[in-house]
Amino acid sequence: MQIIDGTIASPKGFSAAGLHVGLKKEKKDLGVIYSEIPANAAAVYTTNQVKAAPIFVTKEAMKDSKIQAVVVNSGIANACTGKLGMENAQTMQSLAASHLQVAKEDVAVASTGVIGKQLPMEIIEEGISRVDLQTQESYAFHEAILTTDTATKEIVVTEEINGQIITMAGVAKGSGMIHPNMATMLAFITTDAQISEELLQEVLADKTETTFNQITVDGDTSTNDMVLVLANGLAENPMIEKNTEAHEKFISMFQLVSETLAKKIAKDGEGATKLIEAQVVGALNGSEARLVAKKVVGSSLVKTAMFGEDPNWGRIICAVGYAGSHTDPEKIDMWIGNQQLLKNSQPQDFDEVIMKQTLEKEKINITVDLNIGEQCGKAWGCDLTYKYVEVNALYHT
Repeated sequence: MQIIDGTIASPKGFSAAGLHVGLKKEKKDLGVIYSEIPANAAAVYTTNQVKAAPIFVTKEAMKDSKIQAVVVNSGIANACTGKLGMENAQTMQSLAASHLQVAKEDVAVASTGVIGKQLPMEIIEEGISRVDLQTQESYAFHEAILTTDTATKEIVVTEEINGQIITMAGVAKGSGMIHPNMATMLAFITTDAQISEELLQEVLADKTETTFNQITVDGDTSTNDMVLVLANGLAENPMIEKNTEAHEKFISMFQLVSETLAKKIAKDGEGATKLIEAQVVGALNGSEARLVAKKVVGSSLVKTAMFGEDPNWGRIICAVGYAGSHTDPEKIDMWIGNQQLLKNSQPQDFDEVIMKQTLEKEKINITVDLNIGEQCGKAWGCDLTYKYVEVNALYHT
């Protein structure tokens, strides 16, 4: 497998565009992904009971698991906007379908931004009419989906599967309101692999549990979360069958793309200066290991300790204790970086100079061994800074 430079349009048969239409003051705020043919599609959505209008429109479009185009706006979430908001999401879908000359039911819609505002449809209509997949750069799509993000988040990988070179690309946005179970997090993955929609959905659901669902910035689950995957088959590889070498290679590609995007979202948490990775080993099962890891990176006290570069292991073991998993409080081992802080839940001496150097890094690794089983899990988060409060205190204004 190889990581290459590219965009969401790198797989065969895909194109993309992004432009500024006026939903935000200056930055790009409307994007489109297009496949030459309807692609097999899979999706997962927010678990928040309050869902934005585009979620319902996309779910309806996904009934036949075929999508040919995606239209996304940033700046306005089109959430909690009632009947008019639903009509606007449907109109957005229709406008994109007409402009791209595809079936309306093959267009997915996504929005991100401020909750409670109606979309100015004259701006949306005029913007969609200016989408030009021939002349506009595909990388502009990566920029058009951002809100408080400080950087675009993308990855492109290639792999030989059944004698053909398969390309898979992923792009995501997410900075705050990130606590997905399935935030605001939007992720789009394209591939030219030939794989059934059933197997694609199975891979997505499985890998979402260990990647996108294992990140947290602030504990808030958005109204607009979505991960959408399109596979158009234009690499012309033999159909990927379950439990084959081709299937395993595809899963490995998907794992790398999903985990990379998840880490980039966690690292770009609003105001964040550090990426925190928690690995839990020695758990009874994988789900409990992932639960404990996520509790550790999600703890406000752990996050502030990492911001302050304070090796306060008491905050970490506290999060382990309230996670709700099977735990023997007398058997816990713990490390920050390569230095052991606890053995059998007892404090250990460590080199303060090396620890200071460890905590000054942009990525901090926390390892917890529960010593009661054989399973492991990871989660990713970020530190909690003064800037996070400033960003969110002023977000609406």
